[in-house]
Amino acid sequence: MSFAALHCQSAQDEQGAAQKDEPEQAYPWLDDMHENIAQSVQDTAIWFDDFFFLDGVMHQEVAQAEARIRLGWEPRTRELNQFQNRFRVRVRLPNLKNRLDIVLSDYDDEAALGNERLGRDDSFGDSDRLNLALRWRSRPNSGFSHRIGVGRGLQTFVKSRYRNHYSLATDTLLRIEGSVYYYSDDGFGSHFSSKFDYSANVDTLYRFDNNFYYRDRTKDWLWRHSWQSLHQFNRKTAIITGYYIEGLSRPNYQLNEHYVSMRWRQNALREWLFYEVEPFVLWRRDEHFSPSYGLALRVEGFFGHS
Repeated sequence: MSFAALHCQSAQDEQGAAQKDEPEQAYPWLDDMHENIAQSVQDTAIWFDDFFFLDGVMHQEVAQAEARIRLGWEPRTRELNQFQNRFRVRVRLPNLKNRLDIVLSDYDDEAALGNERLGRDDSFGDSDRLNLALRWRSRPNSGFSHRIGVGRGLQTFVKSRYRNHYSLATDTLLRIEGSVYYYSDDGFGSHFSSKFDYSANVDTLYRFDNNFYYRDRTKDWLWRHSWQSLHQFNRKTAIITGYYIEGLSRPNYQLNEHYVSMRWRQNALREWLFYEVEPFVLWRRDEHFSPSYGLALRVEGFFGHS
């Protein structure tokens, strides 16, 4: 037997021994599902990026895409069929110098996924928030961004947003955001927010979040405030306790609903897979502020090769 053959056989033996030493992960179908979805998202990113490819120019980077999918059931007294399924896909196009993204989601970007209220107001468009948009920035790290796309029942829209953060102290951070937009049917709107983060220690963060939305269709302001305590037990487990209030400016500045919740978030089985358990109590004006008790159960996955 030649030296090359012996070397090849030795390498195979070592690989086989290493595979025997490595414990096989449970539920291998999870890895197959994750790889299939991630590869589909990645292939779509490359397909989009090829539209902007210039002949004779070498690819410096490969287009990247990432997806976030959440499945949730949020039953509460008087409403047991409360479901919340959310997804968001972002495609980064390096052939345009990383200044253009494609964003597809079924929730309005004004409401951050994971911090949505449990009682939703359909008059604000929560029932139909599918969005497909091109997001452009003058440079990758610019605080200004601009979008054009379709959303809220296939309305065309344009939007400009500014987002930045400021360190007020070594343990205090201020995040501000402002945006103006126009929807073909709903008209003009705007959103202003400020978020204060105070790090009590390496494991605990306190947050005060304020949001104001102007709606041209109804000529009023919708406001949302929240106070949260975020505590991380380890790198896989965290708990978020919060109090949330929401209301409108017309016919007067009044409270429409408020709720308290305690959300347990756990990374389980794989690094990309999470589940949440969130007991809560909700009070709504249209229910005469009678307490409604609920329990939200969610599963969330992250997919992509970025």
